This record gives sequence, structure tokens and C-alpha cells, in this order.
Amino acid sequence: VEVEGMTDLSRGFENIVVGVIEEITKHPNADKLTICKTDIGGRDIREIVCGGINLRRGMKVAVAKPGAFVRWHGEGEPVEIKNAKLRGIDSYGMICASSEIGLFELFPYEDEATIVDLSDFDAPAGAGLAEALGLDDIILEIDNKSLTNRPDLWGHYGVAREIAAMYDLPLADFQSAGMLLSDTGFKISLLDSERCPRYIGVEIDGLSVKPSPFDMQSRIWRVGMRPINAIVDITNYIMLATGQPTHAFDSDNIKGHIIVRRAVEGERLLLLNGRELELCGEDLVIADEEGPVALAGVMGGEKDSILPDTTKVILEIANFDALGVRRTSARHGVRTESAARYEKSIDPERGDDALTLAVAMFSSLYPGLSFTGFADEYPVKLEKSSFDVSLAWLEKCLGKAIANDEIAGMLSRLGFEVGFDHDCMHVLTPTWRSTGDVSIPNDIMEEVARMHGLENFEPTPIAALFDRAINQPDIDVDRKIREYLAFRCDMNEIFTYPWVSDESINPILGSSDGMLSLVAPPSPSERFLRSSLLPNLCKAVAGNLRFFDEFSIFESAQVFHDSGYEAPYDPRELLPTQRREVAGACVAGAGDVNSVFRRAKGIIEAMPRFIHSEPVEFRQNERPLWADEVLWLNIMHCGAQIGNLALLSGKAALSFGMKKSIVMLFEFCLDSIVPLTSRSNEYRRIPEYPTTDYDVSLLFDLPTSWEEILGAIAGKKSQGDLLRSVQFVDEYTGRQVPEGKKSITFRLVIGSSNKTLTSEEIEGCASSIIKRLGKTFNAEARGM
Repeated sequence: VEVEGMTDLSRGFENIVVGVIEEITKHPNADKLTICKTDIGGRDIREIVCGGINLRRGMKVAVAKPGAFVRWHGEGEPVEIKNAKLRGIDSYGMICASSEIGLFELFPYEDEATIVDLSDFDAPAGAGLAEALGLDDIILEIDNKSLTNRPDLWGHYGVAREIAAMYDLPLADFQSAGMLLSDTGFKISLLDSERCPRYIGVEIDGLSVKPSPFDMQSRIWRVGMRPINAIVDITNYIMLATGQPTHAFDSDNIKGHIIVRRAVEGERLLLLNGRELELCGEDLVIADEEGPVALAGVMGGEKDSILPDTTKVILEIANFDALGVRRTSARHGVRTESAARYEKSIDPERGDDALTLAVAMFSSLYPGLSFTGFADEYPVKLEKSSFDVSLAWLEKCLGKAIANDEIAGMLSRLGFEVGFDHDCMHVLTPTWRSTGDVSIPNDIMEEVARMHGLENFEPTPIAALFDRAINQPDIDVDRKIREYLAFRCDMNEIFTYPWVSDESINPILGSSDGMLSLVAPPSPSERFLRSSLLPNLCKAVAGNLRFFDEFSIFESAQVFHDSGYEAPYDPRELLPTQRREVAGACVAGAGDVNSVFRRAKGIIEAMPRFIHSEPVEFRQNERPLWADEVLWLNIMHCGAQIGNLALLSGKAALSFGMKKSIVMLFEFCLDSIVPLTSRSNEYRRIPEYPTTDYDVSLLFDLPTSWEEILGAIAGKKSQGDLLRSVQFVDEYTGRQVPEGKKSITFRLVIGSSNKTLTSEEIEGCASSIIKRLGKTFNAEARGM
């Protein structure tokens, strides 16, 4: 339980003292100001100009001396008080209203000119305000992340129990309330014991709505809550002290008796905060015979609220199912201190502590009260978690032998019951740790380790033997692809959720066949796990088009299929097919579609060289559902189809709200990439003689692919191996090109390792290639 910080409350009241007004005179130059001669300690009488409307002689007030910091009229940042002259009269310090020193919740007022009246406090003139009000206190801010898994620590008593255990200090116990109250036949109808395992109801008469004692108000205020009145303050105090939320209903407004049930679809409930809810059948409510009066575990209703004339209440001390409260709170967007505790799985036995404290506090504040009704509906008691722990296993995990007596002492202070039988330790978990917190031997190992003190374990380095290098090309390929796409291709990597929305499935996949559905989806419209990265990638493209016209993004992640179930880790756990895939998008707001297509194709085509894998090829075997009818290719690798590259069809683009943009998509199965086991390096000398770039433009039939052209050029060496490389430059169809033809421009890099070539030799090499293409494809020279 980590302490994130400490706040010294007294620091906010430095140089603020109790003053006693000795004399009040009218200010000669201002109608609304008075001059107060004030004793600020040791008969140090000072004149202070003040505009308070409730000042009187003998009144104890809060005086901010020079050097103190206050907020003018309770607003803005704190400012330092200095000696001043107000309307011609010297004034020492300031007599304060509660809002000016941060105490409005403890001393509320209706008129901002009301001065804090401290006359009821037994504090002499000159006493520090923090000491006089009992605010010389340290607030510990405990890290809420650890409390998430420790519902027993959502109350001060639970934290006290933890401290007592760590420092072996005595802990005061709650006395049972069974001797104080007995079942009177007071009726509670518990209709859903699964969602409400326990419900305690106490009817109390002889109350009144009055302020609670200042000490109680102060404690509630110090932990961030606002004091309201004695009845409500008692319920909040019990919740803060024990961690068990309680609620008080005005008994006169309850028609019939209390009923705990599921809401009827469409029922309406007006909450204490004035918000009206339309309930559904999954909501648990507290109701009377007329309808709902509270949203169980979350907030009470306005109908049953404590009113100024309330004299009789029904006190609710209940336990509600954590998941139900969490879902109800999220469904209606209502977050409360009560819901925050219930959704952590509070144990039902905690109601006994809350009941004991409630009886004591109500009896103390209302001596003439009477308990007129009591019922405790607890159909199935919580079973304490129990299991065995091997002592040999415990010693191995801890790396240290700890005596049985010491282990038993540590665990018993935490509330565990421990017994030993040879190498076995039997553990019975207390109820406040039996709601899912402690359930396996590893949990006990953690308890023993932290109680013994992590600083008392000697650090031991982990022994690891590195005796040989391991080459794992299949593991490295994922990172190599990411680095290639990000660094060399200038693409931005994105990360999306593993579930997909219903509206994005059909445009890309056609249907949800073969997809895994979630038992508890994040929303009703996101029920399926992705079987392709493209739906979420397209949503990301549509979102980015709001800000950018041209960009490239990619994602590498798992996809899921409802097939091929295996148990790779545990025979009891069958897992579906989970392939790793890579998907990317090259997006342009306008321009030449072919150039965007070639960019995307070039990314895939050049990838094997940089990730050291077998090469890829392109075919047109089967068009993907989402692809344009013309501009599409299948990605082939080692003879198998591993993915697709295509222009997103207009219909699919419109489904994602993309109208005019060019969106070129690719996807391929990363697990199907075959990395090279090794690479052979050969020495090549840097050319000593210059090479020449020779551009050629030829007319080809439209169906002729660049892959066929390149194969024909490279298929036969000629001219003494003068051809160094061939590079694609451009493709053109238009007015200057005959119908059914296209112009392909490519660059020949020609050179020799032995000499500088003459123009005749260069022309000869190029002419030989042009003739070969003419014979193979009936290609015609277009001219430069």
C-alpha cells in the first residue's frame, strides 16, 4: 500500500490565529467598515478594519496576521497579507470569512460578509487556528492502484489493521451488535440474493436534522467530503471508517416495506442529484411498494431523501455484487464514493462492523432515540477461502527459510488462521480477504514476503549461461518489417483495438462468418474480434483524413479466427487460430492513382531485400472483396498467396466516409514470411569506369506487364554483359499513344568493368535489347 504523498494541513493556516474582539467602532470614512480592536494573544491589541456583518464584542474570530496567505472573497490564488491603510485607517492583518481560509464547508454562510465565529471553541486569543480547530493533522495520500485489489483497505479501519499487523501493535475490535438489536419482524423483501448477498435494515425513531459535532464534520472534511447534517454525516463517517457504504431513507416516505429487486424495463427514478434515470432490467434497485427509491449501490433517490423535518429513518447496510454495481454505474454515468467501494467486492461480513458503529454513533448523538425495527437478510454466508501451501515450495519461492512460528505470527496478525502438518501449511483466509483477493498459494507467498520485509531478503543475481549464439530469423522478422516500413518507407505505425465495429466488417470482409465474438464486448456494436487488420486500418485512415491529405500508416498485430483450436500452453486451454499480420495504407488526397499504386507495390516488392527473406511475386488469382475491379494484385511468397495489394473500391471507401481520396491498401500474413537462414556475401569492386543511363520508351500492348518485360530483358545476357541494371521509370496512356497500347519508359544502366564505353557500344547494347523486346512483345519505338 504505497503512500503517494503527505499533506500537512497546518501549513495552510500559518500566521492565522484566534483573535478576541475587545471593541468595535464605526469607520469614519466608510459606511460598511468597522474598526475592531482585537486581542491576538498576550494582550496584544491590534486595530483591524473589517467589513463583517456579524461582528460583536467578545466574539472569537480568525485573524490572518501579516505573512499569512488568504484568498480574497474565497476566489483566485492565495495572496500574502500585509499591513495596510484602509480609507485612511491603519489595519493590522485581516479578520477572515471561512471561504478566505479554505473552511467554507465547515463554516458555511449565505452572505459572503459573514465572519467565522469561533466563540464555541475553547481556544485562547493568540492560539494557532490549526491547533484550535484540531486541524494540526497529516493527511496520507494512499495510492489507489494498490487499493483496487484490496477492498479491505477502502476504509480507515482496514488501513489501521494493516499498520497494526506490520508493526505488531494492538488493534481495537468492533463489538458485536447482536446484543443491541434483535430481529423484530421488520420486513425486508430480498428478491435477488445473487446481486445482493446481504441486506441489513434498521429503523430508528426519535431523530432530528441537526449539525453533527465539529470533530465529526472535521474528519469528514479532511478526507475530501462535505458535511451535511448529523444523519447523513453518520452514514458517510461509517463508510469512511469501515469501508462499508450505508444509506438512510426517510421512513415516512417509504410506502410499505423495503424491496430489493431488479428494475422493470422503463421504470424511472429521480436521483438525489436531481437527475432522472430510465432504468433497464439489469439495474438493481431498492424499492418500496410504489416503485424504486434508490439505485442499489450507487445513489439514493430524491423521494426518500433526508428532509428538514425527518425524525424517523431506515438505515441500510447492504452488500451488492461488484460487477452489477460497476455496470450500472457505467451504464448511467453515475460515479459515487459508494459505487467505488462496492465495485471492488466488499465482503458481506463487514456489515457487522458498520452496524455496531452505527448503533454507537446514533445513540451518542441522539440519546432519546429508539430502535423500532431490525432485519438482517443473509441467505448464504460468505465462505472463507482455504487452501494448502507447501512449505518447501514457499521456501524455494522466497529464497529463504523462515520459521513456522514466524510465518504463523505474521499471517495471524493479518487475520489468517494457520495450521501446520509436516511440509504442509493449511491457510484459512479472513472474510475481508476472501472476495477474490487471496485464493492461491502465490498470494500467501506475497503476504509472507512483504510482512517479513523485502529489504530483509539478500539480493541474488539471476544465473544465466550464454554459451552460444542463437539465430532466430523467424522471431526477428516482425521487428525488421516494422523498422523497414517506418524508417525506409516513411510510414507511421498505428495501434488499434483487437475488436471491430459491426459497420466496418461488411465493407471489408462481407460478413462476420468465422469471427470470434466476445462474451463481454466493450460496446454492443463491437462484439467481434478482428479477423483482419483492414477494418480498423480503414477507420484510422478516415480519422486521419480530417487532418491530413497525404500520409502512410501501417499496423502489425494478431488477428483471430474461430478455427484451428489448439492447446499450445496448457491442455486444459484451447486457443483459436491467432495469426500475425501486417497491413498498410498509402493515402493521397488527389493525384495519379498509378503513382500511389506503384509506391505501395514498390514497398512490398523491395521488402524481402531489407528483411532478408525469400522474394515476393504478384499475381491476379482472386480479387479481394474490398478491392477495386482493375487495380489489384495478390501477393505471392514461396509459391503461396500470403496477402493482397489493391486500391480500396469506391463502395468500400464510401462506407468509411472517404469520398475522393486515393487509398491503396496492402495486407499479408507475417507468419508466412520465410526468412533466409543465412546470406552469402561476395566481394565486388567499385566500378573503375563510368556507367551510362540510357532511357528507352516503347509501345506495348496494354495487357503486357512490367514483370514480363523485365524477365525478357534479364533473360538473356548480351553485349558482353554490359547491362548493369534496369529501372522502371514511367507508364503512359493518352492522346499520343494509340488505342490498345501503352508507353513504358525504362532506364538501362550500361557500363564495362574493363574500359570506358564508346557511344557506338552503348547504342549497340540498347539496340539489342530493343530488338529483343520487339520480337517478344511486338514492341515499337516511341521516340524520346
